Parts: sequence; structure tokens; C-alpha cells
Amino acid sequence: MNCGEEYIELFEKNRELIDKPCTRKLNDEREKAFISFKAQGFPGIKDENWLHTNVAKKFATDYGMDLARKANTNEVRNSFTCDVPNLKTFKGYIVNDSFVAADNGGKQLPQGVFIGSINSFAESHAELIDRYYNTLAQKGDSVVQFNTSFTQECIVLYIPKNTVIEETIQIVAFLQTNVDILTNRRMLVIMEENSSASLLLCDHSSTDKKSLSTEVTEIFMGGGASLDLYELEETTDSNTRLGNLFVKQEHDSRFNHCNITLTNGFTRNYVEVVLDGEGAETNINGLAIGDKHQHIDNRTLVDHRKGHCTSNELYKYILDEDSTGVFAGKMLIRTDAQQTVSQQTNRNLCLTSCAHMYAQPQLEIYADDVKCSHGSTVGQLDESALFYMQQRGIPADEARHLLMYAFAGEVTDNIKLEALRERLHILVEKRFRGELNHCKRCNLCK
Repeated sequence: MNCGEEYIELFEKNRELIDKPCTRKLNDEREKAFISFKAQGFPGIKDENWLHTNVAKKFATDYGMDLARKANTNEVRNSFTCDVPNLKTFKGYIVNDSFVAADNGGKQLPQGVFIGSINSFAESHAELIDRYYNTLAQKGDSVVQFNTSFTQECIVLYIPKNTVIEETIQIVAFLQTNVDILTNRRMLVIMEENSSASLLLCDHSSTDKKSLSTEVTEIFMGGGASLDLYELEETTDSNTRLGNLFVKQEHDSRFNHCNITLTNGFTRNYVEVVLDGEGAETNINGLAIGDKHQHIDNRTLVDHRKGHCTSNELYKYILDEDSTGVFAGKMLIRTDAQQTVSQQTNRNLCLTSCAHMYAQPQLEIYADDVKCSHGSTVGQLDESALFYMQQRGIPADEARHLLMYAFAGEVTDNIKLEALRERLHILVEKRFRGELNHCKRCNLCK
């Protein structure tokens, strides 16, 4: 029996238990997703979208799944914090795959804003759940269908029309377990017309047990809406993270996304942005730092469906020792997307002969009045620059760190939150110096 069949059997034997805590919409979508997953199984390395990333092998571990929702999650609020100095946030937690509200000192979000469990949100806004949940993710691959099949919780962030949230909303995802564990995380963001927010998603782990998390986020942005989304991963060598982000933008909306992988084990991130209204703008940035045997795969699709839209994409990798990086980015310019301006850039450093980088930039254009460019480079540190710096008294190791820090700075400098930008500059430097150690408290607190 392969691992896909084991999960099919697990689902069929425990269907009633899986459905029990969930709202109707989750269970309805679960049925359709399971049929799709059962037909496909996990993707293999012959799948074009999973080249160089053997995900089926990761699912073969005999993980535990908390289908009965028995884990004690409330204690995390007292045992774990994740604060960015000088950044005011409204906080919530995801412990394994359960949402836990944080003590925000009496702070309240603007009237009408909701952040919490989909099961609670459905009591008052069932029509919004029916309209949005799984409408973007339903066409995702079999890993997304697996997540939809087993998801029992979904965080909902709902921001009504013309609402501006001044403080950053921070969601801290935290793995806490004494056994090998598989978690399925889900998030739904609904931003109505002319709303605005910034969202910080931090992914951490305190366990050395093997863990795998599937993560699916759907974001819907109404006309004129604005969202700055920052994702930071600081997990362990034993962690597998399979993230999927789906975004749909209406006219004149603005989406800024920055994904930074500081420490990890095996990571695969997929980002799909659909620009479905004129005047929409999206900016996607990513930074991946790998060493040891770490694996980091980032894949993107920017789908221009309407005209007069703009997209900019920049991904950078710094790979040391035996680490592996994968980047596949596609810009799709459809027939009606005239006057599109789109740029994609991928730059990579391999610091050793054992580090591997696989890059596949793609540009597919069906419109004739556009300005588009894309490109990728893979190289090593500039030996002449290293020599020049050493001739002026800078030690070799320090010169290497300075060049790597400058290389990464093009991504981190794009972060609009000044406090987060300054903190990440410090964390990136610590990462290069080997000073970023795992602990039960987030390194952002130090």
C-alpha cells in the first residue's frame, strides 16, 4: 500500500470524526476534494510542477493527525511569544492546525472586522463562506485537494468596505508535539472594496519530531483594496512545509507579498495571483537561505486577465553546503490584458559546488501591446569584489557575509513595515553568521 492509499483509507474510516466539528461548507467541499485526491494521489517527480521536489516521499512517514481535536492549545499564549520590536500588532495563533485567540490587551479591531474560526463566522456570514471558500483553491493540485479533504479549521479574516486597519495583523503558526505530526492549515481573507490591511504570517516549530504541514490561503481583494502580506518561515530541519497561496484582485487593487525562508527543512511554496480587474497591481518578492540538506522550492503564476495592470516579481536564493533551490515562475498575459507591464527577476548564489539551483522562468503572452521581461541568473560570489575587500583589511569571512547581506538586501528593502524591515536585516545577518538558533521562543523576540 502506498502512502496515498493509506490516507484514503484513513479518511474513509474517520469521515464522521473529521466532519463533526465543521461547518456545512467545509464538509461539502471536503467531499468534492476527496474524490479528486483519490483519483490523482500525490504528485510524482514526473509531474512538470513537481520536478526536483519529491513530495510523495515526505508523506510516507507514519504521522499522527489530531482528527478528534484533543490537543491542548491554549497554553501556547503563555509559553510562546513572537513580537517584532517597535511594531504594533493584533495577534492570533495557529497551534498545530487549531486557531487560538490571543490576549491583545483589550485592543479592538475596527467595527465589522472579523478574525477567527470559520465555524464561528459561518453563524453570521454563511453567504460569504458559500461565495468564497475554496473557489480559488478548488482547481489546485492534489496536495491542495488533500488539504481540503482533511481541513477541520479555517481562519477567516473579513474586512468590510472602506475599512482601514492601522495595526498589523500577526498570525503566529506554531508546531507543538511529542510525536511525528501532520497538520492541515487553512486561511480565508475577504477584503471588500477600498479596504486596507497588512498581514504578517510567522511559521515556527519547537519540536525535533518529524512534522508536515499543508497550508492553503485564499485571498479575495475587492476594487481599490490594498494588502501587504509578509510570510516568514523559521522551522527546523525535520519540518516539511507545503504552502499554497491563491489571490484574486479586482480593479485598482494593490497586493504586495514578501516570502522569506530563513530556516527550514523541506519547503515548497506555490503562489498564484489573478489580476481580474483593470488597474490592479501586484508585487511579489521572495528570499530563500539554505544550507545543510535543506530544500526550498518556490513556484509562482501571475495571471493577467484584464488590461492596464502591473506586476513585479523578484526572487533570490542563497544556497550553501548541500542545499537545493527550485524556482519556477510563470507570467501569463491573456488576450484581453493589453497595456500590461510585467517584470520577473530571479537571481541565485550557490556558495559551494554541492549546492544546486534549478531555475525555470516563463513568459506566455497572447496580447500585442505589453511591456514584459523575465530572466534568471545563477552564480557565485564575485571573487574580484572579495579580493578588493580583503586588500582593504576586511577578513575573508566578513567580506563574504557583507556581499551576501547586500545580495539579500534587495528583497528585504522592499518591506514597507520599517520595524519588520529592520528586524529582518538583523535576522538575515545572524543567519549568515550561524547565530540564528532554534528555541521555543521566536527569534523575532530577541
